[in-house]
Amino acid sequence: MSRSLRHGALAATALVFSIATLSACGAGNNAQTLQVRPDNAATAVDGIKIQNLNVITQPDHEAEGPAVISATLFNDTTKREVLEKITLPGGNATVKLHPAKGKGPLVLPAGGRLVLGGKNNASAVIENGRQVGADGSVQNVAFTFSETGDIELGASVVPATSFFEKFGPSTLPTPKPTATPSGDASETPGAESGSPSASGEPSTPADGSATPSDEASASE
Repeated sequence: MSRSLRHGALAATALVFSIATLSACGAGNNAQTLQVRPDNAATAVDGIKIQNLNVITQPDHEAEGPAVISATLFNDTTKREVLEKITLPGGNATVKLHPAKGKGPLVLPAGGRLVLGGKNNASAVIENGRQVGADGSVQNVAFTFSETGDIELGASVVPATSFFEKFGPSTLPTPKPTATPSGDASETPGAESGSPSASGEPSTPADGSATPSDEASASE
């Protein structure tokens, strides 16, 4: 074999090896783990978009207190939408909606947006944060709109720390009161009439009558 043919064979072998190596790296144990995914849940249905969806719990996983749902809702339609309710399918947790100011429904204007969570924004509060999944899990969240109907997707459950701190629950748990000893604290030894005083001398009854020791002194 000539030198040029040997060089060509070696080059071809190297090319095949490189392609095989890249293919093996691309497959890996789970090729889907190499895909780029958004950090937060998002979806779009009939012009309604839900982005940056998270369920945010207390910063301390041992603490009792509320959790909140954080998301940004977009309305790309020409009709005004109202966010009627949010539920957590598969559980019995109650989600209460509160507008950014005053009272009334949570309105998603045509061509506008609605932000849930954070300062001066509307809120969706889960009163018992223990009713959602553990931190790091996925909790299904269903939004019900007046025109579009129900949209359901999974949300990451995260604690109110780091980036999520400013979007987390505004009401933190209060410490439990410490127990106090039972009984009347005003009851002290020697409070009863006729008991020995601090000086060791018998005390005089409140009605002014003589004590047995006084009568003995008078008879001497």
